[in-house]
Order: sequence, then C-alpha cells, then structure tokens
Amino acid sequence: MSAAAHLLSRIGPLGLGGAPLGNLYAPLDDDEAGRTVEEAWRLGLRYFDTAPLYGHGLSEQRLGQVLRRKPRDDFVLSTKVGRLLSPDPAPPVERDGYVRGLPLAPRFDYSHDGALRSIEQSLERLGLSRIDIALIHDIDRHTHGAEAQPARFREAMDGAYRALDRLRGEGVVGAIGIGVNEWEVCRDALAAGDFDCMMLAGRYTLLDDSAGRELVPLCVARGVKLILAGVFNSGILASGATPGAHFHYRPAPEAVRAHVERIAAMCAGFGVALPAAALRFALDCPAAAAVVVGARSAEEIAQSVALARTPIPHALWDALAQER
Repeated sequence: MSAAAHLLSRIGPLGLGGAPLGNLYAPLDDDEAGRTVEEAWRLGLRYFDTAPLYGHGLSEQRLGQVLRRKPRDDFVLSTKVGRLLSPDPAPPVERDGYVRGLPLAPRFDYSHDGALRSIEQSLERLGLSRIDIALIHDIDRHTHGAEAQPARFREAMDGAYRALDRLRGEGVVGAIGIGVNEWEVCRDALAAGDFDCMMLAGRYTLLDDSAGRELVPLCVARGVKLILAGVFNSGILASGATPGAHFHYRPAPEAVRAHVERIAAMCAGFGVALPAAALRFALDCPAAAAVVVGARSAEEIAQSVALARTPIPHALWDALAQER
C-alpha cells in the first residue's frame, strides 16, 4: 500500500467539513465553532476538511485553534489551493456566501507559485506543521463559467498540479486531489494527472447520482478514492421538501421538491429518516474513502453521526433504485 493509500484509508467513514466554521450564510461565534470541532473529536471523527475560501481564512483559523491541542498523528487534515488571500481593510459584511469572515480578500491563482504560497498561508492560519491532503479547488464550470473553465483547468494542471505533485514527492503532503462540484472535471483531471483522491460535492446522492455511472467505476479501477461532500444537495435531503429548501445552492424547483417528497415517503414507509438514507447512500459508495458533513453546532455533528449509524433495510434501497 502506498503512503497516500494508507493515509486515505484512515479518514473515514465521516469527516467534519469546515465551511460552516467559516460563517457560511450566517455568523457563528468562536466558542460554538470550537465546541463543534471538539464534539466531532469526542465522537471519533479524525478527518477535518477546510479551505482558504471558507470565511476567507476563518475556518482554517478556527480548526487550527482546536487541532493544535491534539496529537498531530491522530488526525488527517485537508485544505485547498486555487485562491490566495490578501488583506482587505474594508471587507463587505458578506462575500461568497460567508458572513463576517476574516478581513481578507480572495483571488484566483492556480499557478505553481500560487499553490505554494497558498499552502504556506494555510499553515500559518492553522498553526500546524503540515497539511495531509492538498486539493485544487473549484476548477469547474460552476465556478468559472463554461467558456472560462477550460483555461482555468489548464492553468491548474500546468501550475498548481505540478506544485502539489512535487510536494507529494518530497513528503510535504501525503496525498493530492481536486475539490469540485462536477464529476466530469474529476474524470478530466484523472486523465491529465496522477491524483490520489477527488472531493466531489453533490453528485453522488439520492437526488443526483450522476457520478455513479462513469466516475465511480473509473475511480475503483484506478484505485483513486472519492471524498464525498454535499450529500444533502444543499440541504433538501436533510430538511425534506420544506418551503425555502435548497438544491444545488438554489431554491429547489418544484420537480425536485416533488421527487424529494416521494423519496421521503418511501423512507418513512421503512421507518428511516430521509437524511439517514442520504448519508448511508454516500457512505456505501464503492469508491468512497469518507463522507464530509458540515455542522454549525455540537448538536448538529452529533446528529449526523447518529444518522450515519442508522441501519437501513435492504428493501428500501431496492425501492429507491426504482424511484431513481
């Protein structure tokens, strides 16, 4: 087993996602953020994911404040490259969905030197000696648009990928990958470089399993692990088809809401909560190393852990397969 494969074998089944710790959509105080991370640790989670984007450094800072007190070899940490942060003396209250983050402004930089600077900046904010998994962030159409994305992808492969590949070879990071919202970009990255893992959000879920037809078999064949995020599709698989529920970062269309209502009814018929089925579906992905869940409180992460442990009748999967 390679060093990267050994590292990735340690991260599952659940990890804590750091976007909410960066004040995603609403502010979170430092004490509550710390309690959330501590509760994740108490419950046995040992994988933590963050990014410079999340609160413009705030998520990294808050995670580091807790993890610095833990034995370094007892947890796995991932962060991302592709955005550099610079001082902003007059930051807006909200930027990129993050409310009252650090007074730092992000700019895209997928260059070789930009990736190295990003790692250095992240280590400073975290206050840690190393990052275990480095991911190239948001080289997808969702972020850059269909016309600009191919150029950004090439920039990342020519620049950031070479930097991370070098750091992996030197043992500075243990594994490298990308973090995106589109499975097709994962496929393209696997054709263009030697990656250990892919963090994919929202494309292997009860509502959208588009990654299952091509990407998952490809990862299994190549020995590349998936880290699955966004398994509730921006919330609708956690809340159900409630008023204001979101799907893929937008208010859910009526057809999606109706689909979720049917899925929820099937789950209820087997005595299973909808979010429990959503979590277990992702956890059972044959290529998955871990599922990352975000949390804004100790209670939320405890609930996710409990849901992940819910037994699911096999007959429910048969019914859901027919529905999909």
